Amino acid sequence: MGVINVTPDSFSDGGRFAAPEAALAQARRLIAEGADILDIGGESTRPGAAPVAEAQEIDRIVPLIRAIRAESAVPISVDTMKPAVARAAAEAGATMWNDVTALRHSPDSLAVAAELGCEVVLMHMQGEPGTMQAEPHYDDVVEEVAAFLAKRAAEAMAAGVAQDRIWLDPGVGFGKHRIRHNLPLIAGLDRIVALGFPVLLGVSRKSFIGALDEGADADHRLGGSIAAALAGAAAGVVAVRVHDVRETVQALRVWRAIAQAGSLG
Repeated sequence: MGVINVTPDSFSDGGRFAAPEAALAQARRLIAEGADILDIGGESTRPGAAPVAEAQEIDRIVPLIRAIRAESAVPISVDTMKPAVARAAAEAGATMWNDVTALRHSPDSLAVAAELGCEVVLMHMQGEPGTMQAEPHYDDVVEEVAAFLAKRAAEAMAAGVAQDRIWLDPGVGFGKHRIRHNLPLIAGLDRIVALGFPVLLGVSRKSFIGALDEGADADHRLGGSIAAALAGAAAGVVAVRVHDVRETVQALRVWRAIAQAGSLG
């Protein structure tokens, strides 16, 4: 899953693809590099991010979705917590709703997801983007995240979302301490996978990598991003959400080829 943030303030690439021409060029590049899904967001969910008005978010993402759909059949995910934005994106051609609030932002979220019939990604987040990094606490981060996701999946199905449309995301970096919570969560991904739903993992360029590498900034976290993506693949996640598609595709191909060679030997 290749990331395109049409925002001025996303933590890694904020502002780079805010212009429509730049965003479409990035979409073409990610498709050429091997992205299986494009994830388009019009509102930053980085720690401390300010909310974006619904209409503005729609204005940011819908023209890009339409432009991509006019020339490519690549699956498109919309990264939003707002049902009206998800609806507008689906009407423009998106087929997945990636929601950092696990369909909790609005009382209408579950019903709209069921109505749209699109795939939905339910992500775990403790708190909200503006406050989520203010002293997050867990007794057992893997157990608590797994229990939350299982509960939200059950609630989504009860609201009419088909079981085979539900994905889960443990929410690395969302209301978790960079080291104390994120690393055990990645190490325990097999327990999230065991819930029986496809799992999406977002670890690309996140701050825990910088914490392990003397404060490396977001543009210098490729090696750590790939290492974490491979850990996810080994645990059985179905997709990784990344900024650096070509490099991650290459790493996964080599990792898979080695594994297959070992099984043949």
